[in-house]
Amino acid sequence: MIDDPVTARRLRDAMPVFTALAACLLVLVIGAILSLARDVLMPITLAVLLSFVLAPAVRALQRRRLPRSLAVLAVVLATFGAIGGLGLLIASETAQLAADLPRYTVTMREKIGALRAQAGGGPTLERLFEAVQDLSRELQPPDAKPRGGLSPDSEKPIPVEVREPKAGFLATLGSVAAPVLHPLATVGLILLFTLFFLAQREDLRNRAIRLAGSSDLRATTAAMDDAVARLSRFFLAQAGLNLAFGVVVAAGLWVIGVPSPILWGVLAAILRFVPYIGAVIGMAFPLLLAAAVDPGWSMLIATVVLFAIVEPVAGHVVEPLLYGHSTGLSPVAVILAATLWTFLWGPVGLVLATPITVCLVVLGRHVERLAFLDVMLGDRPALAPSEIFYQRMLAGDPLEAIDKARQVLKERALATYYDEIALGGLRLAQNDRASGALAAEQQQAVGKAIESVVTTLGHMPVPKGAASVRSAEVEATVAAVGPDRAATAIVRRPEDLAPAWRGPAPVLVVASRGPFDAAAAGMLAQVLGRHGLNTRTTSQEALARGERPDTQGVALVCLSYIEPISTSHIRLAARLARRAIPGVRVMVAIWRERDPAGRDRLRRATSADILVTTISDALDAALTLSGATETREARRRAA
Repeated sequence: MIDDPVTARRLRDAMPVFTALAACLLVLVIGAILSLARDVLMPITLAVLLSFVLAPAVRALQRRRLPRSLAVLAVVLATFGAIGGLGLLIASETAQLAADLPRYTVTMREKIGALRAQAGGGPTLERLFEAVQDLSRELQPPDAKPRGGLSPDSEKPIPVEVREPKAGFLATLGSVAAPVLHPLATVGLILLFTLFFLAQREDLRNRAIRLAGSSDLRATTAAMDDAVARLSRFFLAQAGLNLAFGVVVAAGLWVIGVPSPILWGVLAAILRFVPYIGAVIGMAFPLLLAAAVDPGWSMLIATVVLFAIVEPVAGHVVEPLLYGHSTGLSPVAVILAATLWTFLWGPVGLVLATPITVCLVVLGRHVERLAFLDVMLGDRPALAPSEIFYQRMLAGDPLEAIDKARQVLKERALATYYDEIALGGLRLAQNDRASGALAAEQQQAVGKAIESVVTTLGHMPVPKGAASVRSAEVEATVAAVGPDRAATAIVRRPEDLAPAWRGPAPVLVVASRGPFDAAAAGMLAQVLGRHGLNTRTTSQEALARGERPDTQGVALVCLSYIEPISTSHIRLAARLARRAIPGVRVMVAIWRERDPAGRDRLRRATSADILVTTISDALDAALTLSGATETREARRRAA
């Protein structure tokens, strides 16, 4: 306990710095452990991901009354047998390709020479030509290479050979066995850990639940089961899709005539685990080989067409059907993860980067203590939709808000968007205004930005159909706003209106005096107008200046408030509206009030005919008051 208040205050001020330094030190320690222990951690990680893929097959065999141990053993051995056979095939293809490369470089050199002659030279072509010549010389057999620029008839220099002392038997055995034993040990560890993870799946799950430390065992178990099931489905679907992608690529390259099609198909399937850049890398090698093999350009063009068709179909048609539009990772997180894991674990880390990061994000979504992982790496918005709307208004960026609103309005009604997004942003702005966090200039700027959004959306045609491709923000917004109300599908025609509602503008909306009230009144007027109820808007400031709107044919007056001054003030405004327009109905809209239990009390306190807190409620009430269908049916039955 520190008695000195000055020292205590300094320690409190320095605590964020100490926390940041501790976090940096922890990150460095974890990175060092991952790098130094890669030979152990890499097989464990591969085994974990492989167990996610193989778990459905094990469960399927268990449902057929096969004991778990036999099911695990059969699935794992079959998988590793297939991988081993594929590895031997790849090795054979690679050896054949290496033997044919010198012949391909001759064709490439002639093609580049022809291009240089047609283009008249140039620095880029010169460098490319020199690189191909160097590669051709390196790939030629040693006997075919000229030495030092001397002609074959010139006197050759006397070779000098330096020999090291003859190594012993153990040293020779170690140098020969080390390159073979290390991969075999890695494969053996992966096999061992995969068998263990699949056999002890429930026990490992229970230990993970215990480590999560949740007091609610039921909720934690459900969350962990959901996370494991989602990851298993995702990795299985991704593995199946990439396998099919590799088969199609290999078959297409075989038809085109590109050498070693199986090698390029396997490479394309593996690299497709790396988003964004994996498909490009997997396409580059076959393109270069096609350009080197074919004296013309038809093979290269056919290869380009193959990848231009297969990759978009797999990425934009099949992937959304299997496991959604994205991996759930932000693009920045994907690039950072690929860079980090490649630095730590090399090429294997590049392939594992996305699966590992997906696991971290899923854990962040289900384990409360790891929620920061979802915020840092996931593609879901870190802020609520209304908070994002308000933040854009603060930043003076209404165009971005309009663009996102267009996408949301393809699937949700305008009234729903205003209720859940725009009015939520207005309430946040009102909170900052009430607390003094917004200066007067900022209030005016935010109010004008919101009004510009409302004005632009009011002139937009009603969108039709759902968006074909939605960003993560739009998906989160559509999920957050919920379904539309039934009234949003009703549009009144003039003949559907009651006689009192057939004037040029049967609704008059009066905005309060706050800096954000005009925007809320504009939202209500737009929604009512789109549903066949023409609306005029004015403000209490205009009325105080002596301006009098045209009240001819007005059947409903709506008093709009973000946050009213007092109920007596609203009651006075309602009394003045009834005195100015005899027989008019008065609706009071208090957009800040969200508690349904307090509506009846507020309605009585304000002497309003109707009290609403959302634009959808206001639309429901206005459509109910304006309809004359029920009256006509009653008169018909009476007659």
